[in-house]
Order: sequence, then C-alpha cells, then structure tokens
Amino acid sequence: MDSTPRVTQRLILPRLILPRVVIQGMVLPVALLAVSLAAAQTQQEKRFSCGPKPTVSVVNEYGPIAVHPGTGNQVVVRYVLHSDKVEVDTNQGGDQTGDRITVESHLLQGATGETAQVDYEVLVPAGAVVFIHSNSGTLSAEHLTGDVSVEGAATPVDLRGMSDGHIRVRTLSGNILLADIRQVHVVANTIGGDITMRNVDGPMVEVSSNNGKIHYDGDFGGMGSYKLNSHSGDIDASIPATASFDVTATSVKGQVDNDFPLQPKSHSITIPEKGHSFVGVAGRAASSVFLHTFSGKIRLKQR
Repeated sequence: MDSTPRVTQRLILPRLILPRVVIQGMVLPVALLAVSLAAAQTQQEKRFSCGPKPTVSVVNEYGPIAVHPGTGNQVVVRYVLHSDKVEVDTNQGGDQTGDRITVESHLLQGATGETAQVDYEVLVPAGAVVFIHSNSGTLSAEHLTGDVSVEGAATPVDLRGMSDGHIRVRTLSGNILLADIRQVHVVANTIGGDITMRNVDGPMVEVSSNNGKIHYDGDFGGMGSYKLNSHSGDIDASIPATASFDVTATSVKGQVDNDFPLQPKSHSITIPEKGHSFVGVAGRAASSVFLHTFSGKIRLKQR
C-alpha cells in the first residue's frame, strides 16, 4: 500500500466583479437590476371568452392603448408593465345587454408617470363596444365596426378604417386624427389640440377645438350634416370638384377664403358679409356643411 501523503490542490477561480449601482441605500449589481427590469417589461396576455358585441373598457393612467379587430368571440388583452409600481386589474361580468370586460391599470405606492406606464394591445370581436382612456401615450384603433369612445389628456388619438357605429373623442390638448371613416356618427372635441380628418363621412360629423386647427380632406358625402367649429383656430377644407353639399361659413373676427365654384343659395338664414362669411351650393346639395370660427381663418378649396 502506498503510504505517500497526497497533496490536495485547491483550484482558485478569478473573482467576477460586477458593476454595482446604489438605489435607495442598497447596493445592487447592475446585472441583477437589468434582470429585474426585463422581467417587469415582459409582455403578458389575458384572454376572455364572450358573446357577440361585448363591451370592452380599458383605463390606463400612463401609456398607449392600441385596439385591433380579433377573431371569434374572444377578447385578447396584451400588456407590458414598465415597472413593479403598477399592476393590471381585470374583470368580466355581464347582464341582459351582453358581456362586459374591464381592464384597468392600478398604480401602487411610489409610482411615477414613467414607472406607472403600461403598454396595451387589445383584440376585440366584430361589433364590440370599446372605451379607452389614457393620460399619455397614443390612443389608436383601426378597422372596428362597433361604437368607439376615446378620452385622453395630452394624448394623441389615431382612429382609422372605421365603419358603421358611433365615434366619440375627447382630449385636452392631444391632436386627433380620423382617417377612412365611413358612414359613422362622429363627435370629436378638444380644447387645445388639432383635428385632422381624411376621407370621413357619415350622417353626422361634429368636431370642435377651442384653440387648435381643423383640417378636412374629403367629399362631405353620405348625405350628412357636417359641423366644424373652432374658437381661435383656423378651419381648412379641401374638397373634390364632384362633391355635393351646401355650405355656410362664418368667421366673426377672422377672414374667409373660398376658391370652390359654388352656386348661389336660394334660401339662407345667414346674410353673407364680405371677407367674413359666405354661403353656396355645390352639385345637388346632398349634405349640409357649417364652418364656424370666432377669430380663426376659414378656407374652402377645390382639389
């Protein structure tokens, strides 16, 4: 038997030194902080089976909400939390009017506008009634066929490709864009934002802005009633030569400019004042158009 003593060698590995960061008195490795942040920003998903035409409400304090058409009788809610200072509460109920699905961001103690942000993507069935709200981040929806209500503060609103139903939009200073909206009742109001409409028509289109500009690019179709009103902002409408409408345009303190070939209107409650108002008819006057501003400028032009 070999009695020679054995020498055990200890393998010494080089020490890995991680960069560190101090947060509220605690020293944390940057790698650990990055893992925590990545976990907080992982996309999560919830699915809700529902009947036809459910009511879907999404209330977000900070962050964007995007709504798209889904498939089948199912609502899908995908969201990304930007920190552990916010969580998402959901509820599903219903009554004789149908299913109601509510999604709401819940701020926890110490949350700020940045840490409380949640990014939402929502898929809804055809005909769903949708309500979305956020104080920041774009509010958008496309190709929906049910009623849509949107509320925001400084939040831009972008709605496209809607048909049928009603659209209601209200912001404090967020700009509003409506594009390719067909045969929809539209009511849009903002205090300080601009309103832009491209190819929007329906039985009733009423938009107003206190201080922002209003731009309409379309044909005033659908045998509808169009009312564009601003207190101090300009109103600009660009119309094809084939459009059919009667128009009354008035700026109390500002100027009006018309280069569209209008015919005289046989009966009008407004007496035109040179430089401040005009009335007229195009085609068979299928739609009625009212343009009004207190101190802004109005321009009607042919494209």
